[in-house]
Amino acid sequence: MLEHDHLSRFLSHRHSLCQPLYQSLRHPLRKPLIVALSALAVSSFGVSSMAAAEGTPPAQVFDLTTWKLTLPMDADGDDDVDEISVGELQSYQHPDYYYLNDNNHLVFVTPNSAFTTPNSSNARTELRQMLAGADDAFGPKAPEQNFALASHPEADRYAQIGGYLNATLRVDHVAERTDKPDRAAAYSVVIGQIHAGKDEAVLAQDNGFGHGNEPLKIYYKKFPDHETGSVFWNYERNLEKDDPERIDISHAVWGNDWSGSEDPGEAGIALGESFRYRVEVKDDVMHLTFASDGHPTRTFEQNLADNVGPDGVVDEADHPHGYAGDWMYFKAGSYNQCNTKPESGACLGTGVWETDLQHGDYAQVVFSELDSGPVE
Repeated sequence: MLEHDHLSRFLSHRHSLCQPLYQSLRHPLRKPLIVALSALAVSSFGVSSMAAAEGTPPAQVFDLTTWKLTLPMDADGDDDVDEISVGELQSYQHPDYYYLNDNNHLVFVTPNSAFTTPNSSNARTELRQMLAGADDAFGPKAPEQNFALASHPEADRYAQIGGYLNATLRVDHVAERTDKPDRAAAYSVVIGQIHAGKDEAVLAQDNGFGHGNEPLKIYYKKFPDHETGSVFWNYERNLEKDDPERIDISHAVWGNDWSGSEDPGEAGIALGESFRYRVEVKDDVMHLTFASDGHPTRTFEQNLADNVGPDGVVDEADHPHGYAGDWMYFKAGSYNQCNTKPESGACLGTGVWETDLQHGDYAQVVFSELDSGPVE
């Protein structure tokens, strides 16, 4: 039913006469012409081919004043992934990838095969925290845009110490086809992150920071033949990219961690089933809470300024000071884990959204709640 609803929505705003023009105009800079075309479609046919573009922008329902958006496309043809700034986001929506549904819930959709950011093999429709908001005076690496741990040697330069991210959501769809189902990330989507900054200036200090690693990635993963999926979170050791010890340490919430392939059954979370997470970084410690009706609430704690895991065991392979020297930011949305690199051979998808939608080659995540802020 979820896939049928999405397909019906897709067909409702894809009138054949307007489709070629519409495909070339899906960018915020082209909004005036899109509005004009929408009016023409209504007057000529009684139904707009771009009905979704006439709805309420998500920022009118969710507080998105400290977020920018990355999209899985290059609509302006500049060979770079499209990003929507904080200011633009306040009136922006995309009829396929980023919109409000009929319940005013925020929908993120990401095809398997799509345009990606330079440092990633995976497409995303994802929000990136920007703590300075719409102030264009600060770039994404500026201290005013990011948070730090209390142990950071220059913590007082940053917008805040730690912070929180709350989300209530459901995953409606994950990629169903891959040639490499044994890969840990197969059939999964990342729905929330803490990302450390990739920063040449920090790397130059030679303290082992600035690599741009991820102290937190929250996943949902479901195999096509399973009734339910698993929710788990990963911590990435804070090491340089080429270090063979730079791996993700995975922790199961409901069902399996990312290496498990058994059917989680009643312990898992079904597609379309709502659950909640809260990420709170206070001083140096990351506190995680996961809750869902009918499932046990799970909590975890990990100090991000040392190399002790949530089980209290020292990880000798990790940086001894964790992420203490990094600046960080939250991310949330649909970060599809289907690898798009041609040489990987892992990702099935054509890159044509109409076809990929019909084949199930995409991820879809729906948020009914999403908010963030400083920790009291």
